[in-house]
Amino acid sequence: MIIGYTAGVYDLFHIGHLNLLKNAKGMCDRLVVGVTVDELVTYKGKRAVIPFEDRLEIVRSIKYVDAAIPQYDMDKLAACKKLGATVMFVGDDWYATEKWQDYEKAFEAEGIRIVYFPYTKGISSTQISKALSALRNE
Repeated sequence: MIIGYTAGVYDLFHIGHLNLLKNAKGMCDRLVVGVTVDELVTYKGKRAVIPFEDRLEIVRSIKYVDAAIPQYDMDKLAACKKLGATVMFVGDDWYATEKWQDYEKAFEAEGIRIVYFPYTKGISSTQISKALSALRNE
């Protein structure tokens, strides 16, 4: 059985999120998704619009997701090892970044493959937030 893992904030859930989850599920038997807790979102210098429990339930309800779990820290390698995941799915906006090049070496040493999916052009939670602010004249 191939267990796959991916993680994200999943705030203002959009088609890009759905595309990643759908594509990931197509490459594994069991897809586990880490949903970033509010405290970790704040640590990253952002603030989620949708509360963690709601975001978790939204992701858990997606038909491509076999399990949704809280993501309390950024240690994706530890999460994969704990879950028995042999593949990690991320958006290609991280591809070839210094951080992910380091991750690739560490993951490879543990026998875990990283798969980069194309970023869905023209959509992001940040863009949605900006559009909402503009509509509200904020």
